[in-house]
Amino acid sequence: MHEIKHDGYRLMARRDPIGIRLLTRNGHDWSPRYPLIVEAVNQLKVRSCLIDGEAVVCDDDGRAVFERLRQVRRRSRQVFLCAFDLLELNGTDLSREPLEVRKSTLASLLRARLPGLQFNQHITHPGDLVFRMPALWGLEGIVSKRLGSRYNSGRTRDWLKFKNPEAPAVKREAEEDWGK
Repeated sequence: MHEIKHDGYRLMARRDPIGIRLLTRNGHDWSPRYPLIVEAVNQLKVRSCLIDGEAVVCDDDGRAVFERLRQVRRRSRQVFLCAFDLLELNGTDLSREPLEVRKSTLASLLRARLPGLQFNQHITHPGDLVFRMPALWGLEGIVSKRLGSRYNSGRTRDWLKFKNPEAPAVKREAEEDWGK
């Protein structure tokens, strides 16, 4: 299955008895920065959850634009979470469940449209056909995920990124790597 790779900040939205936290890869809590995401997670009809996603700001055409994300003020109500995986729900660890089960459960959870949370749709057509879309639309690329796979944090052969070399995000990354 394939998903559009959005250009933003990777975050885990955690809701539990302690409260709601938006955790970065380094464990920093960014919930004060993105109140719209926090409000949406708070409105979910759950006791607890852990949602994996990308915090993004979109342009007028609906494309995630990292520069806009960098430019928005803290506490911006423009930033939303494009959710692509569900790792825990109501105390049940879902990370060992197949990808399709996690995606289906996440889709059901996000069925009610909330401004701060958006389900990242997946496409099951052949990858070479799906990859043409980001190239045509100027998007960052796709993430191809192995059906039946369990969740693993970090790099894995079950999730492969294919980047559009013409995308602003890929060019920016190349320039940043070149500058090191």
